[in-house]
Amino acid sequence: MALRFLLLLLPVLAACGEQRLPQLELAGSALGTTFKVAIVEPAAALDSAGLEAEIAATLARVDELASTWRYDSELSAFNREQSLDWVAVSPEFCAALAAALEISSLTGGAFDITVGPLVNLWGFGPDGSVAEPPTDEAIAAALVLVGHDKLHTDCERGLVRKDIGALYVDLSGWAKGRAVDMVSAALDSSGIDNYLVEIGGELRVRGHNSERRNWAVGIEAPSTSQRVPRAIIRVSDTSVATSGDYRNYFQYDGTSYSHTIDPRTGRPVAHSLAAVTVVHPENAYADALATALLVMGPEAGPKLAEDLGIAAYFLVRGSTDIEEIVTSEFEGLTTS
Repeated sequence: MALRFLLLLLPVLAACGEQRLPQLELAGSALGTTFKVAIVEPAAALDSAGLEAEIAATLARVDELASTWRYDSELSAFNREQSLDWVAVSPEFCAALAAALEISSLTGGAFDITVGPLVNLWGFGPDGSVAEPPTDEAIAAALVLVGHDKLHTDCERGLVRKDIGALYVDLSGWAKGRAVDMVSAALDSSGIDNYLVEIGGELRVRGHNSERRNWAVGIEAPSTSQRVPRAIIRVSDTSVATSGDYRNYFQYDGTSYSHTIDPRTGRPVAHSLAAVTVVHPENAYADALATALLVMGPEAGPKLAEDLGIAAYFLVRGSTDIEEIVTSEFEGLTTS
């Protein structure tokens, strides 16, 4: 799966003499990362303590549902299940699997939640890091256990079935995006019109910021040594998710191996596409699709995004500089 933490929240100076609207900020740790919620001009009657408790409960629910690091999560229990029969699961878990399988089919398996054995094999999962690349034989053995076509859902009955008992599901390319969507839904139901929700770099915004403008989001330049924005977009009432290949990797014998694994080949991606940003109303969808487009590479990725009518921004390593590719839906979002 592709690395997150690639979106920068940019404070933009208000015009001279213009007074900012008051803003309530809630922040903390969850899902192995950090989160931030910013509410612009909160109502005087807002129960901030109650809202903070609701946000914490929402994030805990996602962790209990989808964590590969927790033995007691529903995902971990399902991964331990060796039966090839239909297994009863929660509606939320079934919906997550079904949505992920739709994106897997849409992208020809470039996004695949059964990629877990390969992620672990390359040292980027709960099993811990490795000092050198796995052998061809080990990769071939792991590929036998991978494939979205080996997982089936019947969410009307709340059932899920494996074709292989050892099938291992990894929802890391979905969980933070889903958490963003769920926290945003909690704010919507509380009647909050202007907010930002950010979890581990994935975010959703609604309404306007404290300057009464659309929210400014910086898209990080693909650099291993610093964190600076390559582009700034202005958005509202939507989500933004970015995947990149350059933050989490290991080197062996002069070669860098990214943690972005192509489920179709069993190996880290080695093309020139460095990062992909997707803008879409649903963060879980944007999160997963950004991963898939990154895996697909600098030619197939932009083509699919354009065909789907997706607002997407691609950063490609050229011979001397980083090149940008944008879809028609993305044009107009960047600021000068």
